Amino acid sequence: MEALLSAKGLTKSFGSTKAVDGIHISVYPGECLALLGPNGAGKTTTVEMLEGLTIPDEGHVNIFGQSLSRHKYAIMEELGVMLQETNLYKKFSVRETISLFASFYKSPISVAQAINMVSLEEKAEERLESLSGGQKQRVYLACALINNPRLLFLDEPTTGLDPQSRRMIWDLLTEHKKQGRGILLTTHYMDEAQYLADRVAIIDHGQIIAEGTPDQLISDHCGHSALFFEFDKTLTPDLKGQLGDQIPWFEHIKQKAANQFEYFASSIEKPLAQLSKATQAIGLELTKLEMRKCTLEDVFLNLTGRSIRDA
Repeated sequence: MEALLSAKGLTKSFGSTKAVDGIHISVYPGECLALLGPNGAGKTTTVEMLEGLTIPDEGHVNIFGQSLSRHKYAIMEELGVMLQETNLYKKFSVRETISLFASFYKSPISVAQAINMVSLEEKAEERLESLSGGQKQRVYLACALINNPRLLFLDEPTTGLDPQSRRMIWDLLTEHKKQGRGILLTTHYMDEAQYLADRVAIIDHGQIIAEGTPDQLISDHCGHSALFFEFDKTLTPDLKGQLGDQIPWFEHIKQKAANQFEYFASSIEKPLAQLSKATQAIGLELTKLEMRKCTLEDVFLNLTGRSIRDA
C-alpha cells in the first residue's frame, strides 16, 4: 500500500539550533498517526514542513506520491489543515466562513453537509464572534473538511470542546479513516491519541525516540499495569535497603514523593504479594494502594521525563 504521506530525512536548523534532526514519517490510507512531543522538541517545525509552510534544510516530503515542493498546489487540493490557532474574520457567519473556504477548491462538499458534520446547524447564521471557543473549533474543523481531503492535518482539534463534542469529533474522524483517508494528529489529550491513533510517534530533541501502536508503546516502555503505593512515613535509606533486599524489583521503582512510589510491570499480582510480605516483615504500613492500566501518558513521561500537560 502506497503511503499518503512519506517524509524522509527531514532536518531544520535555526541558527546554531537544530530543531529537527533527520526525521522519517509516513501516513497510510485509513490510518491516524499521532505526533506527540514536548514544547521545543521539534514537533511544530516538523508539522510545518509536512504542511509546506516551512522548507526543510535537508530531506523531502512526498504527498499522494508527489513531491510537495514541486506539486504543492495540486496536493493542497486534496489536503485538509486545521491549525491550533486560526484567525478568521469574526463578522462572517458560520455559513459564510465555510462558503469562503469552499470557494478555494474545485470540488468541495456542500456547505450544508460540512455544517451538518460538525453539528452546527442551529448556529449556521451566527457570526463567529458570538460563538463559544468550542463552537469556533468546530467551524475550523468544518473548513478543514470542506474539500473532502484524502489527508488531514489536525493540530489540537478538540481543544476547548466539552466531552460530548469531543466524542462527536472522534466519531467523525473515525468515519473519515474508514473511507481510506489519512490523519496526522497532534494533541495534548492522551485519551484522544489512544482512541484515534493507529500509530504514535514521540518526538524529543528533534528526533523520533519511539514509534508504534499505542499498545506496543505501552507494553515496551511501561508494561501493562501500574502499582502505586504510599507508606505511613518517609522511607529512610535503611528502610529502603531492607525493602530492596526483599523485593527484586525495588531497584526499578519510581519515587514520586518521600513516601510514595510507583512500579510498572506486565503483571502486578506477584509484585503486589511481594510488597505486602516485605512491608509486614519490616513493620511498615501501607496507607494507600492503587492499581491501574498503563496509558500513553505513562509512556510519554518515561521517555521525555515530563507529563504531556507540562510539555
